[in-house]
Amino acid sequence: MSSTSDDKTVRVILILWFCLALIVGISGRFRVVSAPVVAATVWTSTAVALFACWKLPAIKSWVAIVDLRLLIALHLTRFVGFYFLFLYGRGQLPGGFAVPGGIGDIAVAFSAGIILVLSSLRRSRTILLLWNAFGLIDIVFVVLSALRFGLRDWQSMAPLRELPLSLLPTFLVPLIIVSHVLIFVRLARRDSI
Repeated sequence: MSSTSDDKTVRVILILWFCLALIVGISGRFRVVSAPVVAATVWTSTAVALFACWKLPAIKSWVAIVDLRLLIALHLTRFVGFYFLFLYGRGQLPGGFAVPGGIGDIAVAFSAGIILVLSSLRRSRTILLLWNAFGLIDIVFVVLSALRFGLRDWQSMAPLRELPLSLLPTFLVPLIIVSHVLIFVRLARRDSI
């Protein structure tokens, strides 16, 4: 299969996944799920996506050659942290979740932007390893924090179960976690930078 065909396959899979996540959000069914179900959605989707990266030939070959800048650019979506802070300010998300999660996501997104703009930073394995480790730790913290606050007060995390934020656990967060893993894999190969 050619890389153009692999590109198309990956795009179609991502579009279908996004549409499924959107349908789940629109249907309202995700609004009533428990905090453990939200966490299970994130981790199951992440596991399935990682399995596909290593076992489905079209995706595996795409992952091997995808431009590292694309994987880094995905993290610009983490400017959603500003929305977490906005919702906290309106009393719609708990501060213990929204403030550290929001600030961490904003820091990861901002530094991703700098790395994308400054090619010298992208060529530094140390910078990429540090950024990627911080970003992965942050997103795992966000997922665990959402679970902790959701278990304590199910309603406090309602915005994450409704559109547009329901797209985070059903689509974006698993992709972000997968991208961190893929970046680590690429950095482990000497020819990746």
